[in-house]
Amino acid sequence: MSARAVVLLSGGLDSATAVAIARAEGHEAYAMSFRYGQRHEIELEAAGAVARHQQVAEHRIVDIDLSAFGGSALTDPGIDVPEAPGEGVPVTYVPARNTILLAYALAWAEVLEADAIFIGVNAVDYSGYPDCRPEFIRAFETMANLATRRAIEGHGISIRTPLIDWPKSDIIRRGVALGVDYGLTLSCYQPDAEGRACGACDSCRFRAQGFAEAGIVDPTRYQLARRGQD
Repeated sequence: MSARAVVLLSGGLDSATAVAIARAEGHEAYAMSFRYGQRHEIELEAAGAVARHQQVAEHRIVDIDLSAFGGSALTDPGIDVPEAPGEGVPVTYVPARNTILLAYALAWAEVLEADAIFIGVNAVDYSGYPDCRPEFIRAFETMANLATRRAIEGHGISIRTPLIDWPKSDIIRRGVALGVDYGLTLSCYQPDAEGRACGACDSCRFRAQGFAEAGIVDPTRYQLARRGQD
């Protein structure tokens, strides 16, 4: 029987690639997505499409409410999503999000007797997010192996971040080689009701730049004509 792995799947480019890598390494992938009060909840449709295309063993969508706390442009409608590069921790950072999502993934992983959790965090393009740094991942893994029954019984769990130091272009090339359909993914922080990307937010800019540097046609559907595409 293949080793099981829980993969955090947002529906974006990075997480779709993380699913493909987990499967390529021989893991039976269990995808976990969250409806957490994000303004771009339509990303969950993309997550479902990716999960079906990659034939994961199971895909669960968990409801939590990080909008109750706000503090982020992704969960507070009173804070605009920036459309220009900024400095410091971006306003699109959601307080403690990755800590919370990994904790849920850890709970499911223990029940599944999975030996790994995959998360598509990237410290190159998103270095302003404190919970995308390697030191955070190492600290969470240490905690996970202190806090779970399976770990203290000798079955430790690893937090896998295969994309953490890759430029976006390398992520895209790897995903294409593994058969990822990036046309199914959605990375935008403020897509419209049809799931078309804004083309202006940080996530859209990094994504478009990655496809350009990889020399691969960008399959993203934009709200307005961009780079000759609709």
